[in-house]
Amino acid sequence: MSPADVFSPGSTALITGAGSGIGLAIAKTCRSKGLRTLLVDNNEEALEALTKTHFPNDSNVVTSKVDVSSASDWQALKKLALDKFGSIEFLVLNAGRGLRGTWGDDNYFRDPTSIVITGSKQGITNPPGNPAYNASKAAVKTLAEHLSWDLKDTSTSVHLLVPGWTYTGLTRATPDGVKPAGAWTAEQVADYLYEKMGKNEFYIICPDNDVTEQQDKKRMTWAAGDVVQRRPPLSRWRGEWKQEAEETMAKMDV
Repeated sequence: MSPADVFSPGSTALITGAGSGIGLAIAKTCRSKGLRTLLVDNNEEALEALTKTHFPNDSNVVTSKVDVSSASDWQALKKLALDKFGSIEFLVLNAGRGLRGTWGDDNYFRDPTSIVITGSKQGITNPPGNPAYNASKAAVKTLAEHLSWDLKDTSTSVHLLVPGWTYTGLTRATPDGVKPAGAWTAEQVADYLYEKMGKNEFYIICPDNDVTEQQDKKRMTWAAGDVVQRRPPLSRWRGEWKQEAEETMAKMDV
């Protein structure tokens, strides 16, 4: 069975950060495949607006304003999900923080289900300039990897979604409000996620219109080489290593 089989009529998706951007695009993909969807965001106005715009009079779409850092909000959300739909087959953690605790029913990991966690390339290549953000996204990657390991003997697949440059509500502060040519749309990210889940891939590293899959692979390979080759950290951005990094990556066959 392919993880993409969760995109089936009658399955239910719970998507956090669904008020805009990638979360909304994944929600639209889910509805196009016949999934019932529970859309979660901390912006109630955004949820109301997207329902009117994208899912008018759709009884298979439910929204809920949730503070994902609140354990009590998660408990209430679980009750809402089970009361309304009975089960959750597709969980998309597109926003928020992890809290200690369990779903409370391990049958969810026996039935075919999928979990998608959104990370960032900055948690992998670790560019200079925003160490706290990089560290948080590196932690997301580590948690997703361990969740995949913990659930490897179950019917639940886990996937780390790592978008490239994506034009979303978080990135639209451009002077003219026009999508930059180098950026992907959120819908492209959702389509790429669907494609790669069909291939049962854990690391779903999205390219964009500026950076190809091959360039991403080369940059990640060079970053790992800092440790293996005992180079100074973040060597790709250091003046004394920049030329060698560029020349070496240009020759890489990955």
